Amino acid sequence: MIQQKKSSKANLIFILGLLVLIFVLEQVIPSSSMLLTVIKKSAIYALAAVSMNLLNGFTGLFSLGQAGFMLIGAYVYGILNIPVADRAAVYQYFDGGVIQFSIVDGLQGVLGSAVGLILGVLLSLIIAGLVAGVFAYLIGLPVLRFRGDYLAVATLGFAEIIRAFFQWDVLGPVTNGSNLLRKFANLDDFNIVSGGRVAVHLSTTVLVLIVVACILVITLIINSTYGRAFKAIRDDEVAAEAMGINLARHKMLSFVISAFFAGVAGGLLAMYQTTVQAMPFKTAMTYEILLIVVIGGIGSVTGSCISAFIFVGASEWWLRFLDMEKYNIGGLNILRPGFRKVVFSVAIMIIVLFFRKGIMGESELNIAGLGRWLKRVFTKKKAAPAAAEEGKNHG
Repeated sequence: MIQQKKSSKANLIFILGLLVLIFVLEQVIPSSSMLLTVIKKSAIYALAAVSMNLLNGFTGLFSLGQAGFMLIGAYVYGILNIPVADRAAVYQYFDGGVIQFSIVDGLQGVLGSAVGLILGVLLSLIIAGLVAGVFAYLIGLPVLRFRGDYLAVATLGFAEIIRAFFQWDVLGPVTNGSNLLRKFANLDDFNIVSGGRVAVHLSTTVLVLIVVACILVITLIINSTYGRAFKAIRDDEVAAEAMGINLARHKMLSFVISAFFAGVAGGLLAMYQTTVQAMPFKTAMTYEILLIVVIGGIGSVTGSCISAFIFVGASEWWLRFLDMEKYNIGGLNILRPGFRKVVFSVAIMIIVLFFRKGIMGESELNIAGLGRWLKRVFTKKKAAPAAAEEGKNHG
């Protein structure tokens, strides 16, 4: 018990240190830096991957509907926060739309700019997650009767249907059809402005803070009695039912919780991109999130977080030079636009072949354990020369 408390304290200190580091980086490097861009996007994808891991890795339900739930969350957040004064311009093809209020603007008018923004964004993200959860409950009633590949196909079909549904012109007064939703509160609104210039950058720090809070909640759920029931269902449904676990209830609970946090991730993605449109939420997005889960380890929360950063960093930043023909050597025209994807795919294949259970498998990163391991390693290295010197003296 004492060891567990020390481990939890070390992990908490590590998370706080990481947040401080991100805050410092945000102040000292340009806001357009690729590092900050990768941190933001990987944080959002980490939350989406952890929410998917809760369902696929910890409950054993193979679902491919994550992009659909993220789409719902993104649209709900955007719709609820477009200022009334801007709705006529945004919904120009649908007579200004039917919803004529903004949660953030409304709370800012009552509570002030800063408090209203914080509470309005948090409330909007919660509503986005709840709406995604309601959709998951309705979808789960028929599809959770399926297992394995059948469940995957059913949830994948739902994601595609919901994407087409939100672009339907009949729903245009609410969703703006196939047009962009824009001008809603985004991450840049958290920056502190003084004299017409940004004095303190907070967009990246706020985003990571929200993501960390959500992942900590998911971790608490996994370590609770509900989480142990989810794992029992994953390991053996017959044995779990014999132990008195209500399979239908716990499967639905896992499905809805996963959809809730996917909806929150969708809302954060809307804030990051500053616009919302249904087209980007294709099947490819779900496959990317699934790939992150597989690379990190099915059944590992920290694995999903680490692999999200590796995936986004490699695909968006580190391998960019492979698309530039100017780096070709001699007459070999190997490097050209699109070659980055080839190398990235090969790298993923190598990881999957040599790390079949992912980078972390079912393990979690333990900062206290890592510190003890490093201490033992360096202690042995220091002890070895001392022993050698002592041997020479005796000789």
